[in-house]
Amino acid sequence: MELLGVAIIGRALRRYPQHCAFTKMGVYLSTPKTEKLSEDGENDQLKFGLSSMQGWRASMEDAHSALLDIDEDTSFFGVFDGHGGKVVAKFCAKYLHREVLKSEVYLAGDLGAAVHGAFFRMDEMMRGQRGWRELQALGDKINQFTGMIEGLIWSPRGSDSNDRHDDWAFEEGPHSDFSGPTCGSTACVAMIRNSQLVVANAGDSRCVISRNGQAYNLSRDHKPELEAERERILKAGGYIQMGRVNGTINLSRAIGDMEFKQNKFLSPDKQMLTANPDVNTVELCDDDDFLVLACDGIWDCMSSQQLVDFIHEHLKTESSLSAVCEKVLDRCLAPSTLGGEGCDNMTMILVQFKKPIDHGKNASAGEQSAVGDKNV
Repeated sequence: MELLGVAIIGRALRRYPQHCAFTKMGVYLSTPKTEKLSEDGENDQLKFGLSSMQGWRASMEDAHSALLDIDEDTSFFGVFDGHGGKVVAKFCAKYLHREVLKSEVYLAGDLGAAVHGAFFRMDEMMRGQRGWRELQALGDKINQFTGMIEGLIWSPRGSDSNDRHDDWAFEEGPHSDFSGPTCGSTACVAMIRNSQLVVANAGDSRCVISRNGQAYNLSRDHKPELEAERERILKAGGYIQMGRVNGTINLSRAIGDMEFKQNKFLSPDKQMLTANPDVNTVELCDDDDFLVLACDGIWDCMSSQQLVDFIHEHLKTESSLSAVCEKVLDRCLAPSTLGGEGCDNMTMILVQFKKPIDHGKNASAGEQSAVGDKNV
């Protein structure tokens, strides 16, 4: 097993250039980094708390978004679990909600279609000179410097990547043929508008709602062994070995990972690895207690119901929602790296609904059932 691990890591190091640094195969620290990045916030409809921790991993590859008001009545939350590097997760945290807001279907009121398109848009935006430069800017300091220099030379005059209305114009440059990053990220996001909840997921991060204390999964973990995922992988020319696509990645959907999306005869949703999200729309009611979004570093250690029960118990004693999240991270952190579980990066967002829930006008394409063992 050690020789196999060395071979896999060696192959991966050759495969992940520059802004993608391969660390996900199990490179651990001698002692965990338990410092936490935590945040709380609230508006008239809800309040949230979040916390993230590097843990035993050699680097922090998770990212998140927590935006109470992306417009006057919509909130946006997302967790992004990177693999092979941090830059795709950070890119999604920075840009995914912006692409939702720019979508014509979002302006028409269709949140589900808007977020669905934004997932695919992430892959498109990370290609070419502009994509390469943006990824460099999100990487380590040496990569940031390189990206800044190329930006000064090659970016169109007046371009501003922080501009919400940036049209992502084509840039000439030495990386104009860049096909996109070989590292990647899961994405699990939730949008809340009045009583409408829209969840979109690609990968094995998960969204769970507590309704009268009962846990309901609002997303499905995308693993290669699932029948529909396996069928798509094989049709695209891939194979599954040891639960991994082409023996490499243990996810069947993700943003980035462009080496798995090179079949020119297939559309983006038919590639062996796809950014295509499951989108789930739910009507909230006064029985709904809270919503959880978390990366697999949490779900590897606790089931959906176990986490919901744990949160309910600690809501009675903790002064903030972020403090509850911190308790969850401490509960999941392994005492050593021998077992594997509890050794990953961990990120969790807890969203609590204020009662009564506002049933204002919701433009919805139709409510869908939640997925998993129990359905809303």
